[in-house]
Amino acid sequence: MLQPILAGFVAAISGFASSFALVIAGLVAVGATDAEAESGLLALCLAIAVVSTVGALWLRIPLAIAWSTPGAAVLLAAGGNGFRFSDAVGAFIVSGVLIMLCGLWPALGRAITSIPKPLASAMLAGVLFPICLAPFQAIADPLIGLYALPIFVVWLILYRLAPRWAVPAAMVVAVVSIVVYAGTDWLTAADVAPHLAVVAPTFDALTILSLGLPLFIVTMAGQNVPGFTVLSSNGYPPPPRFALVSTGLGSAAGALFGAHAINLGAITAAIMSGEESHPDRTKRWVATLTNGLLYIPLGLASGVAVALVSAAPSILITAVAGLAVIGALITSIVNAVEDPRHRFAAIVTFLVVASGIVIANIGSAFWGLLLGGIVMAWLGWTRREKTPAEPAVEAPGE
Repeated sequence: MLQPILAGFVAAISGFASSFALVIAGLVAVGATDAEAESGLLALCLAIAVVSTVGALWLRIPLAIAWSTPGAAVLLAAGGNGFRFSDAVGAFIVSGVLIMLCGLWPALGRAITSIPKPLASAMLAGVLFPICLAPFQAIADPLIGLYALPIFVVWLILYRLAPRWAVPAAMVVAVVSIVVYAGTDWLTAADVAPHLAVVAPTFDALTILSLGLPLFIVTMAGQNVPGFTVLSSNGYPPPPRFALVSTGLGSAAGALFGAHAINLGAITAAIMSGEESHPDRTKRWVATLTNGLLYIPLGLASGVAVALVSAAPSILITAVAGLAVIGALITSIVNAVEDPRHRFAAIVTFLVVASGIVIANIGSAFWGLLLGGIVMAWLGWTRREKTPAEPAVEAPGE
């Protein structure tokens, strides 16, 4: 049984190290204090541990649970809009409840997953694009460049030789860079005994539209749907009701302590549900159990993680986050423009979201999805007027 245990260990370490900085930066961007970000990271880890453990023991399949990395990118991209963290927590709860309802009410789940892939992918690409610019902006920065360049070089080398470890290794180099930059004084500020802090939620309609709805959509389309696909491709019938209800409930409960969302894993699912986990399919659930249990000690390191991120220049942390989501950006762009009929609508969505515009105190993710939907409906309507034998007119600019 050593093989699935090692697979669970690799999944936990690589999953945590690859994006914990993005999670912390995202929570801080929407108004969290260091203590609230620490609590949020700990709550995410505990929620992952509980749902993973219960799922592994009950279903006996490698149902990978992770935090929403695209969701954290949504938070980071929304930074600067002046959110109160209590309003953000209210939006997190709404997102979690919607995910839970998708499990309880299959028609809602089908409706969400039927959002045109070009629009959902373009929205996620627009969220990720500014973050993915950060590594190169950091390298060009006259003050930070010398600290950022080694991070990028290590990431690029391992992306070729050992892609799974590229971002964790880059994070290790980033820690060294931060220590060189800031010394070790940040360690004295680290909370070696992190604790959960209750955040009383408030519910603001504009924040729910700007933050909660995009968080819900990217978590469903960018994590849950791929997670089900990975399970199916490895011969495991997906359990949508358990997965969505448990992660939705875990997200809503964790939100009370500052967490944004948990969901099905995709990359970690590939690690734990494939043959490299164990040749015997019936024993791969042990990897999920191991992965879940390891998130408890990882969560207890949240105080040190927050102190580390707080000591670093924000552009350096965003640079590491950008390297962590470049793969997701590539996938999103490919999916957005895959269908020639909808490329124009997808590009409109991408440009609006990437612009970061705020209209009526509602963020660009909502407006991008709305305008892209209008453009897609309009162009689709004009095409329906053509006869079947007539070729479709290409979108402007193609």
